[in-house]
Amino acid sequence: MTTRSLGEPIARLEDPRLLTGQGRYLDDIGHQALAAAFVRSPHAHARIADIDVADAVGVEGLVAVYTHEDLDGRAGEPLPLLIPHAALTHGRTAYALAKDEVNHVGEPIVMVVATDRYVAEDVCSRIVVTYDFLPPVVGIEAARAGELLVHDDVPGNVAAHMVQSRGDAAAAIDAAPHVLELDLDIERSASTPLEGKGVHARWDADDASLRVYTSTQASTSVRAALAARLELPPDRVEVIAPDVGGGFGVKIVHPWPEEVMVAWAAIRLGREVKWTEDRREHFVGAAHERGQLQHIRVGFDDDGRLLGLDVTVWHDNGAYTPYGIIVPIITTTQLLGPYKPGAYRAEFFSLYTNTVTVTPYRGAGRPQGCFAMERTMDAVAAHLGLDRTVVRERNFIRPDEMPYDHGLIFQDGRPLIYDSGDYPATLEKLKKLVGWDEFEAFRAEARAAGRRVGIGIACYVEGTGVGPYEGGWVKVETDGTVIAATGLTTQGQGHKTAFAQVVASELGVPVERVNVTTGDTRRFGYAVGTFASRAAVMSGNALASAARKVRDKALRVAGEALEADPRDLEIVDGVVRVVGSPAGAPGTTIPLATVAVLANPLRYAFDREAERATQFGGPVDYSKPPVAEGDSPGLEDTGYYSPPRSTFANGMHAAVVETDPDTAEITILRYCVVHDCGTLINSRIVEGQIHGGVAQGVGGALYERMVYDGAGQLLNASFMDFLMPYSTEVPVVETDHLETPSPLNPLGIKGAGEAGVIPGSAVLASAISDAEGFAITRMPISPSDLYALRLRAAGEGDTP
Repeated sequence: MTTRSLGEPIARLEDPRLLTGQGRYLDDIGHQALAAAFVRSPHAHARIADIDVADAVGVEGLVAVYTHEDLDGRAGEPLPLLIPHAALTHGRTAYALAKDEVNHVGEPIVMVVATDRYVAEDVCSRIVVTYDFLPPVVGIEAARAGELLVHDDVPGNVAAHMVQSRGDAAAAIDAAPHVLELDLDIERSASTPLEGKGVHARWDADDASLRVYTSTQASTSVRAALAARLELPPDRVEVIAPDVGGGFGVKIVHPWPEEVMVAWAAIRLGREVKWTEDRREHFVGAAHERGQLQHIRVGFDDDGRLLGLDVTVWHDNGAYTPYGIIVPIITTTQLLGPYKPGAYRAEFFSLYTNTVTVTPYRGAGRPQGCFAMERTMDAVAAHLGLDRTVVRERNFIRPDEMPYDHGLIFQDGRPLIYDSGDYPATLEKLKKLVGWDEFEAFRAEARAAGRRVGIGIACYVEGTGVGPYEGGWVKVETDGTVIAATGLTTQGQGHKTAFAQVVASELGVPVERVNVTTGDTRRFGYAVGTFASRAAVMSGNALASAARKVRDKALRVAGEALEADPRDLEIVDGVVRVVGSPAGAPGTTIPLATVAVLANPLRYAFDREAERATQFGGPVDYSKPPVAEGDSPGLEDTGYYSPPRSTFANGMHAAVVETDPDTAEITILRYCVVHDCGTLINSRIVEGQIHGGVAQGVGGALYERMVYDGAGQLLNASFMDFLMPYSTEVPVVETDHLETPSPLNPLGIKGAGEAGVIPGSAVLASAISDAEGFAITRMPISPSDLYALRLRAAGEGDTP
């Protein structure tokens, strides 16, 4: 198919390669490399008394054993705290290999390098670590009590405390006609991408250069971090993200201990070294998210309009804070959704526990915030006996109030100002899509048949496209192929298709002629990373900028060749032509490939195309140099996009569920989504993102949780025990779109990567509550949980 139009739902260009087994993931690289394995702490909290490797040194195939004592220079320092914040008064990060103390099960203590992974694992099993046990802090309640400490120098286990407010929320609530208080609980979950982490490093001693392949969401940032940690000039370090089998946030953290250690060992040994994470390592050695307790106090009038909202969040940040306090900041700012709650106050405490470190997971604090706000909206509606959509609609920010300034500071350190959106229109679309007004008839019919059904709704706003910048580079080759590169990485989002569409549309070429490279510091050295639904906004606009520059130069060069004013030229399907000229008219068209040849004056002729560009290849104006001052050879350019603040996408989900009266099994009958991410580059890709997000949202709402015992042991650290929804549990997703372009960028686009997951717990809690007739305040919820709630509602049991 040939197209150049932004917005066409073309099939993903990368899929034929990926679906025919031609993907190249981390473990497909470096088959001859030495293998690394790690001895990890089996205890949640302990001092390391001794490390005995005597029984390991004689194993055939062993190459090296490293402990923290071997780490020289900056490699032996604590890993960086990537996003410092004034409110993070007690930030702590781990060492690449534990020094003196371990603070969660899975923390790496010893690195073994051997001829293969089997030998490395055998050696690990022979190393004896002696521990002096310390009492673990497990769970938010234990951390909040502060009787036991994770870090001796962190009073009360409080890593951070932050308050943001607008107006006097306490006074507004006290004066309100109605006041409600809610306590809400979201449990831990994790990204669990199909491909875990992995690193391969190769040191070239002659060139004093390091090449690292890593399954990451931030190759340029990994390069900077490794250069700093290993004390190398940045230009001597190359980092490449090969095909990445899912990230969902966990791979934005960098450098992971393993990234430092594998590269460090490759330099010390002068050999290629590789480590590929196994599934249990990912559960206990990567990162989790979601775990929060939330208290809400809300005041409202007789019509359900909020007058004041006061939220307190206790956030479990696990053992360390390498990614700062982004998650609770997002919760307390994105909680507001599409609403204007009158006076607002949000306070959070970020607490240490002896559990796996918490960093952003797809949605990054928003699912918890959405759960808090939407449960509040449902509670207000129930208190007043109003339709839930009516209460929401009465509290919406109106389109004519955009841009809307909440008076708070967002996670990027910039004002929380919504750029655009039409929330009443989104709600109207959703009500029609799900048949909200007809649901009572369906409920009555189901009830007559002995069935119990309910309908739920949840709304959200998502800050996307956070800065500071991204860049893009575009070049037209002399065969007409267009190559483009951007520094951020891709983990299956369809970037190569969407970016190709942007470049093709701006440049006027068939989309099939555009080849896109991402996440390779050899091709583009300046970037931030793929997270926070920012790729399309940031790199899309950067590539568009680069393509426009290339287009302008192409028209200039073509104008000289055709003796035409560039303003009278256009590029259509890779051919520059005089506007309005008939196809094929002599002297009015020139292929873009030929323009690329003419844009690069050559001395040597390598082929027929190059021959046309030599200094003897055509008419020459001897008064001018071959390359004009300020110009450059070739048809290529670079563009950057740096926004003043985030764009804000939005959406609304509705779900219809059935709960079994006997078994309490929960079945999703319908799941409807209306989504607004501004200008659509490719609706098929956006819908794919939404479907994947909904699947993760269903998992987070009904199945997935991290089960810790009191000793800090994760009891379900495998895919045999960590319950995920199969395709049979993921509903058919019915989707509609609204497009309110962002005024903040030339393309008018907003992000879409995380949208599907954000309202999952909120909308399903709303639907289950509607089916059962009592409030759901804790997610995820299992059939056993629901059954216990039924008993409690009937006065026959305790809270699950």
